[in-house]
Amino acid sequence: MADLVRAGALAVAALLAAGAAAGCGSGSTGSADKPPASPTAQARQDGSDSHSDSGESPGKLPALPAALTGQQLDWKRCPAPRKAAGSAAQAPGGRWQCATLTAPLDYRKPDGETIGIALIRSKATDDDRRIGSLLFNFGGPGGSGVASMPGHAPGFTTLHTRYDLVSFDPRGVAESSAVVCQDDRQSEASFRLDFTPDTPAEEKAYLDDAAAFGAGCAERSGKILPYVATSSAARDMDLIRQVLGDKKLNYFGFSYGTELGGTYAHLFPENVGRMALDAVVDPSADIVRHSRNQALGFQRALENYFKSTGTTAEAGTARVVRLLDRLDKKPLTTGTGRPLTQSLATTGIIAQLYSEDSWPGLTASLRAAENGDGSPLLKYADGYNDRDQQGHYGTAHHAQRAISCADAKGRVSGDEVRATHLADFRKVSPVFGPYLAWDLAGWCASWPVEGEHATPEVAAKGAAPVLVIGGTGDSATPYEGSLRMVEELGEGVGVQITYEGEGHGAYLNGNGCIARAVDPYFLNGKVPANNTTCS
Repeated sequence: MADLVRAGALAVAALLAAGAAAGCGSGSTGSADKPPASPTAQARQDGSDSHSDSGESPGKLPALPAALTGQQLDWKRCPAPRKAAGSAAQAPGGRWQCATLTAPLDYRKPDGETIGIALIRSKATDDDRRIGSLLFNFGGPGGSGVASMPGHAPGFTTLHTRYDLVSFDPRGVAESSAVVCQDDRQSEASFRLDFTPDTPAEEKAYLDDAAAFGAGCAERSGKILPYVATSSAARDMDLIRQVLGDKKLNYFGFSYGTELGGTYAHLFPENVGRMALDAVVDPSADIVRHSRNQALGFQRALENYFKSTGTTAEAGTARVVRLLDRLDKKPLTTGTGRPLTQSLATTGIIAQLYSEDSWPGLTASLRAAENGDGSPLLKYADGYNDRDQQGHYGTAHHAQRAISCADAKGRVSGDEVRATHLADFRKVSPVFGPYLAWDLAGWCASWPVEGEHATPEVAAKGAAPVLVIGGTGDSATPYEGSLRMVEELGEGVGVQITYEGEGHGAYLNGNGCIARAVDPYFLNGKVPANNTTCS
């Protein structure tokens, strides 16, 4: 399971690649007019704050009408999902059922316009001992739970005995009114740009493209764009809980799903049932520190990879820097007729750092590139960028960017990157630092919706114990983030579990120690000892 790549660089994302591969109704509709501020930002202006940086009580929104909380879902056999780039679109079949939940577009106006939230479930295999529903989010933001849940389900066989496995497409994602910002031609042009500009012309092209992406989102998806923040998705989760008939929310979140889970725990601490957060996003990091954390995490993973081959970290890093510098001057030819650029090569390397299982492929693709063949690295980059062999791009990275920018207040200019961040990021990671530093300027450039917060609020005083699983070799969400999540959830809430190993996420790696800590917690309510360590 892997983070999705940003249009410019990386965001916190899903455990999708390593573990498996709508307007307000269906499809995105919108106006070219600039969308309004997000609901939370607007709430601050009108004095009815629903989620503040200061940690104020979140419960000032109107109650939901019975027509929403008491709705009956029409569960039916799941159709084939819309074809995801690079993968076959097949109906899950078997025990899987799909339905659409009706939720408010704007939770400040619960009697107003609504949006459909796509759901998928498979009922507990031991109905006599069924506990309830277990809701999943596998990351992103932008990952489709409806498409990915069946593929991940074998990893949760034990939990499936007593839980209905349930997942969903968060608002703005896939079948839940997907945000769409550009067409295939525009995506192809964007991904060919230099994401680490070295000249004024390259910088202008990069930043102009970033601004055009935001304008495209406003034009194509302006109606939903202000309402896709994580706080609204967390409120959708509580509505899902109510409609499914669960008194408490039982939840398993991975990567970005840990931020979503932490946000839920903050908004609804009294409704937290059994919750586990794996591959944890640092809730104390603003957009600058988040990108810096990722530079650190991917550099660590690259160094660990080289050490496993008998190469020192310094020598391995220098080798990759030489390759990328060479590609910056002259991209490589590939069998597709499309060039392997420096930026696409960086993406292709990143795609193979989420799991040790990918390391042999990294060895082969680096060797091929050094010998003049860019095809293997381009193939990995295309998979990561959600591009199929016909040149069609998925929209997961559209939703990812829309959700991230609706969440985060920070906006960084190109001047700030050059003056303040570039040297520091390069010191952290000579390979990935420049890529992620420039992303600060491109990611939310000229974004048409104001962000909600500098950092997500996850304080959950009074909530039931929440398992927080951090991996010491996690490339995308470094281990330190789990420590900070435990701290910010509050005393008596966060329970630290450390996985001493490689990979983005621990539970689905099949580690028996992790399973022995997590499974009894979900099945019997047995909370493992704080600071449990698995290797």
